[in-house]
Amino acid sequence: MGGFRRPLAGLVLALSAMAAPTVAADWPAPWVELAADGTLSVRAVVAPGAACPAVTADDVAIAAVKRGAPDNNFPVEICEVRAPVTTAQLTVSGGAAPILPAQVKRIIVFGDTGCRLEGRAIQDCRDPSAWPFATVAARAAAKRPDLVIHLGDYYYRVSACPAGRAGCAGSPHGDNWPSWKADFFDPAAPLLAVAPWVMVRGNHELCRRGGRGWFRLLDPYPARTDCVDRTNPYWLSLGGLALLIFDSADADDFLVPPDKVAAYAAQLAPLLATASPHAWLLTHRPVWGLSSGPFAGLTVNLTEQAALRGHIPANLDLVLSGHLHDFLAYEFGPERPAQLIVGDAGAALYEVVNPAGAEIDGMPIRRGVALERFGYFVMERSAAGWDGTLFGVDDAVLARCRIAGRSLDCR
Repeated sequence: MGGFRRPLAGLVLALSAMAAPTVAADWPAPWVELAADGTLSVRAVVAPGAACPAVTADDVAIAAVKRGAPDNNFPVEICEVRAPVTTAQLTVSGGAAPILPAQVKRIIVFGDTGCRLEGRAIQDCRDPSAWPFATVAARAAAKRPDLVIHLGDYYYRVSACPAGRAGCAGSPHGDNWPSWKADFFDPAAPLLAVAPWVMVRGNHELCRRGGRGWFRLLDPYPARTDCVDRTNPYWLSLGGLALLIFDSADADDFLVPPDKVAAYAAQLAPLLATASPHAWLLTHRPVWGLSSGPFAGLTVNLTEQAALRGHIPANLDLVLSGHLHDFLAYEFGPERPAQLIVGDAGAALYEVVNPAGAEIDGMPIRRGVALERFGYFVMERSAAGWDGTLFGVDDAVLARCRIAGRSLDCR
């Protein structure tokens, strides 16, 4: 991965200490994500009032800014530095940080990673078999990706663990730093250390849920003091990829509100008109998905389907999503982009619906796969397009896929 190919164990140790002394030992090491303007956003958590770690890009020092003031829910400060995406050597407090190669060849894809504590929906966050995200992240880090794509829903610890339930006893809850640290930063640490990330917003990051943490910690735009449920989509052209990232957090699954349809269409239409060949759309809520459980027989997402109707260019090959807590792959043929759903990295899984013979938004699924298993998806560039492998928590191969244009063949 460019100039960042040291042994994994040494890499993790170096990043864990790179920002001392301003970054506390029990706080996450600095990480790198892609900003909406296409730059590398280097971020670090520091104590209130502490200096930010020194960052250099190709031996040029870059000053940091802080994302918001500390408060009772977030008694920390977030430092941010923007560096060119073409940076060949990136350092934080003298230690190497992840960069992007000229061509991205290996991508980790997953979503829906947090441990659900909400009402009657309770996971045992202390049990790695019930909530395996830490294992998933460590396994994925060992694959040495060039890029990580998180498809949204990081924060799940909304309410307190029920009294007497040992599996989640002592868990933090609420939209605050302890919850975000436990749900995302602690388990994701090995994978944050090895590659830059694309962060997609999920519905769990809406303002009524985890919105404050999202905008303070992970939002790809410059810091803001308010919380909004809709942000602008943006293109990322990097490493031979064309990615359109769309904030669908507030898009109704089963309703078609005219105001939202019009707003989303106005956002997406001009950007889709400029799509490069073999572009991908990254949106937390699937444009085309089969619901299960109490919503069995219904399809999603009706708001996105209406907003996109008439605006999907021939250059758009693939839609990558989470939201449904399984691995789902649908190919519709050359008339529509394929839909890949990877929402199986931590949050409690859903019962899957057999896609055979199903139709979504007036078009039948020509080939489909549905797996109710925890895991992560690795995409590797090939001569024809991309080869994909779904790995389980134990790193067993659960499925293999070939992606070429709008063809998505998973078995």
